[in-house]
Amino acid sequence: MDEFFKLINELSQATVWAELLVLAVGVGIAYAATFALGRGQPSESVWFGERVIDGVLMPLLLSLLIYAATYGLAPYHLATWLRLIWPVCLSLAIIRLVVRVLSASFTKSPLIVLVERMVAWLVWLGAVLWITGLLPAFLGELERIQLPLGKAHISLRTLLEGIISSGVVLTFTLWMSATLERRIMKQSMLDMSSRKVASNVLRAVLLLLGLITALSAVGVDLTALSVLGGALGVGLGLGLQKLAANYVSGFVILVERSLRIGDMVKVDGFEGVVKDITTRYTLIRSLDGRESIVPNELIMTQRVENQSLQDRQVLMALHVSVGYSSDVAQVQSILFNAALACDRVLKDPAPAAFLHNFGTDGLDFTLNVWIDDPSQGSLGIRSQINLNILAGLRAAGIEIPYPQRVVEVRSAQALPRENP
Repeated sequence: MDEFFKLINELSQATVWAELLVLAVGVGIAYAATFALGRGQPSESVWFGERVIDGVLMPLLLSLLIYAATYGLAPYHLATWLRLIWPVCLSLAIIRLVVRVLSASFTKSPLIVLVERMVAWLVWLGAVLWITGLLPAFLGELERIQLPLGKAHISLRTLLEGIISSGVVLTFTLWMSATLERRIMKQSMLDMSSRKVASNVLRAVLLLLGLITALSAVGVDLTALSVLGGALGVGLGLGLQKLAANYVSGFVILVERSLRIGDMVKVDGFEGVVKDITTRYTLIRSLDGRESIVPNELIMTQRVENQSLQDRQVLMALHVSVGYSSDVAQVQSILFNAALACDRVLKDPAPAAFLHNFGTDGLDFTLNVWIDDPSQGSLGIRSQINLNILAGLRAAGIEIPYPQRVVEVRSAQALPRENP
């Protein structure tokens, strides 16, 4: 407590205005440097954030400037308040670093928000203990608290230091992973699927290395992980085989590129566009906005229709019936011109109209047209072609037959009357 009362005494004798002037100059320099360096940077940047000054760089530069001013003015007894401010700026930089890295690595969820709040509270608690000079006493109390761990005992301080070391290592690993993944996804020389598999492999390798490093920092004997690996193998062989199959199937799909992001596919009766391929599932979005999460194992073991794998051209067939008295050549010409009037219909291969059946009520024609944008849907273009056909047939006076039925009426003989 002596350090705390000494701090109170120094604050009462400090030259506040001189230190506020130094602080204002430091804020101006840090703001100008951050704004100059952050122009044109992406909003997901950890250093600059969405508004340039809400990233890590601003409080980090300010803390370094105040730290330098603190030791520069210490011989003149002009840095009492500055010694309190620079740990606050450093704590803010640490909190922003953790929050920005978690935001770049994971989607926003209640768990991530809870982790961010816990980190903020721990960092601010450490800053308060540091400023007040109570940190050594606090660490000493933690050292005295021993937790039993089998036949050995571990202090609460050692456990806390291990958690902090692991958090630092994992934060750095996630930061590196998010940065490299973002750069890989921006590479235009590779298609989306190749970029996705590269980013997934890179993240898995970095997280594995980060986890091993964090365990080593805590003091865990890595040779003991062989037992855990054996137990994990048994678990994968029994209860987690479906999950393992999905992960393996995901990597096979990404490596083989049998299915790519943007393809128009039909899986298990669900048709849509592939929006994302993860290591566990594939996200397919239908044309009406519905989304289907398909396990990768299902794609590997069942029949999948891929309309975009080799050729994006898709054949559409429309059926029309006309009366038996109609001119076949004229009907074919009307169908051909009705198809060509649509912008989405390809000129090569050209539309073709065929008389494919002598129906019960009239002549049945089939109009085949080709399109190269199946992801835009087929209902709109079918409606447009049908409207053009209807207008052409009506203009030519060609009959569109109604269903006809022949009803035969036979006179029934009068039944003999029964005697009462």
